[in-house]
Amino acid sequence: MSEVGLPLWLLAELTYRCPLQCPYCSNPLEFASMQNELTTEQWFDVFKEAREMGAVQLGFSGGEPLVRQDLPELIEYAHKLGFYTNLITSGLGFNEEKIAQFKQAGLDHIQVSFQASDPVINDMLAGSKRAFEKKNEIARLVKKYEYPMVLNFVIHRHNIDQIEDIIQLCIELEADQVELAICQFYGWAYLNRQGLLPTKEQLVRAERITNEYRKKLSDAGNPCKLIFVVPDYYEERPKACMNGWGSIFLTITPDGTALPCHAARQLPMNFPNVKDEKLSDIWYRSTGFNHFRGDAWMPEPCKSCPEKKKDFGGCRCQAFMLTGDASQPDPVCSKSDHHHLILKAREESERELALHELTFRNKKNSKLILVSKG
Repeated sequence: MSEVGLPLWLLAELTYRCPLQCPYCSNPLEFASMQNELTTEQWFDVFKEAREMGAVQLGFSGGEPLVRQDLPELIEYAHKLGFYTNLITSGLGFNEEKIAQFKQAGLDHIQVSFQASDPVINDMLAGSKRAFEKKNEIARLVKKYEYPMVLNFVIHRHNIDQIEDIIQLCIELEADQVELAICQFYGWAYLNRQGLLPTKEQLVRAERITNEYRKKLSDAGNPCKLIFVVPDYYEERPKACMNGWGSIFLTITPDGTALPCHAARQLPMNFPNVKDEKLSDIWYRSTGFNHFRGDAWMPEPCKSCPEKKKDFGGCRCQAFMLTGDASQPDPVCSKSDHHHLILKAREESERELALHELTFRNKKNSKLILVSKG
């Protein structure tokens, strides 16, 4: 086993409950069957143990973390421990009273997600009327309370052609940073891959327009930073997923399951639970966290690849989803024997699926998926 680093970044998935039904949600397909969320006191214990181990950044995520009534207490406790805290939210359920409360509790950062720049598409993807209007209200409150204005747009084939309008909206909202992240295909996004993966032509156009706006913003002295994230499916080398398995990222799910990344729950492996084991034992000694650390597990061509210290063999979850074997090289890599699966996905992106043909993330569909799996 290689030397184990510190869990510097803790992601607290407080709940899988959410008022939205985004068809690209990274939550498990079977979320409807997952109950028994950690209590306030149990989350306190997680935060305390993680901080003692060296964690410095804490993200509150979900589902929608705002549905947790104890969120102000969780923020306050994390702040007192010395965490830099980040709320990742859709904005639905937010209001000025809450943002003032979170500010008082010590929340450092808020990231607001949008579905599209077009209100109709935004609300359809969100599955909620007035979602777009509400997000605009919250974005302005974030600015009013002097938080960094960080907006996130998940980009896919149904909104990528509106990339210019999306950037214009971000400028109007005085965003400090915008993440234009092309869909990464896990959870519900993988289920809807054919309907969400942009074509290469769409991707090239969107990246060109983003670069043009970067120059315009720079020339105008506007500090807004545009981050454009290309999907793995259009790369020839895999990303350094989570900076390596069990390297610096630690995710705790709503029921207390500890994961080295938010998608790892789908793997045919046993991951420990914070209700049963100390966080330090989970991080340093559990089989789940040590399984893909280092490079001893790597098959060829990864084992002899000069880039293995840079990409760590790619994403284990992606390898499993595409090949059925998490120990395989990430098929994104052109050296992989399974790279043809990525090429096939690119070809399939040329056959468009309408928005209404997507499977939306909601309890009804989650239960149907559970039934279909027996």
